[in-house]
Amino acid sequence: MNQHSANTAKKTALVVGAGGVIGRNLIEYLQTLPDWNIVGVSRRGGQESDRLKYVTVDLLNEEETRVKLSHLNEITHIFFAAYQDRPTWAELVQPNLSMLVNVVNAIEPVAPNLQHISLMQGYKVYGAHLGPFKTPARETDAYHMPPEFNIDQQQFLERRQPGSTWTWSALRPSVVCGFALGNPMNLAMVIAIYASMSKELGLPLRFPGKPGAYHSLMEVTDAGLLARATVWAATEPRCANQAFNITNGDLFRWNELWPKIASFFELETAPPLPMSLEVVMADKEALWDSMVKKYGLENRYKDVSSWRFGDFVFSWDYDFFADGSKARRFGFHEFVDTEKMFMDIFEDFRRRKIIP
Repeated sequence: MNQHSANTAKKTALVVGAGGVIGRNLIEYLQTLPDWNIVGVSRRGGQESDRLKYVTVDLLNEEETRVKLSHLNEITHIFFAAYQDRPTWAELVQPNLSMLVNVVNAIEPVAPNLQHISLMQGYKVYGAHLGPFKTPARETDAYHMPPEFNIDQQQFLERRQPGSTWTWSALRPSVVCGFALGNPMNLAMVIAIYASMSKELGLPLRFPGKPGAYHSLMEVTDAGLLARATVWAATEPRCANQAFNITNGDLFRWNELWPKIASFFELETAPPLPMSLEVVMADKEALWDSMVKKYGLENRYKDVSSWRFGDFVFSWDYDFFADGSKARRFGFHEFVDTEKMFMDIFEDFRRRKIIP
């Protein structure tokens, strides 16, 4: 079978972490491609269709994962985007590595046509979460002192791959922006809810992060762009066993973007004031409930709150960006205008009755 006919034959994706920003957008994109069937794995399940089925499974339970996934012998591509949060960096390693190992151990023996395992990573590989890191970060940069589960996951695939029928790829987006509810890492949601509450309280929109963060260089990754890049890397033979930074392709500083976000919400700005959103938003559930009633909104406070993640992103008082040219050299040329992306996501939140 030549490579072209291999690429047009029916493919079946196992999307692990189907409920998150990344998994949800990946499924939406795969549904637009006629040659894919999809099995979503999440703790919450989802809306099924002809080409989309869901499996609910606790991936930390090795036996349950094996049993629940044992019938999936048609899987050709695993897209691993599951994530479990823990209080410390060290505690993240065991659950996040175990979930990947359990999935591969369950699928590999039963899926004879398995072609590719796609791993979702991020700039933690470069130590971006620890402090000022080398920018632009490149895929060839040296690893840093562990613990780091992204690296452990990749090394597991690197050890496992030789002699097998499948290849792997690792995608390294910046902060991913898109739609998903109940997600602990959703920057666009943080901004939209914070701005909506500021407006309800008659306050200007203040940047809540560290002083230096307002002026540092930043980039983000649109969830739709990431979905297209992920499928490209998983189906382009040249991308086998490679890692790729995936970014919108432009840089921004909050000091320029923040006033534009304020104007979308018809708000004035006031000088930045460093504050922990996790702390100041802890008592805002009653305010949100009153807004839900007043504007006919759809969602509970806990489903729209990602304050801890907001604090994390707004604390980066150093440049935060990577070199995205490797993906371009390998043939992926898409880009997204970040300012327009934020406005489009906010519009989408309005249409979905998430914000007034």
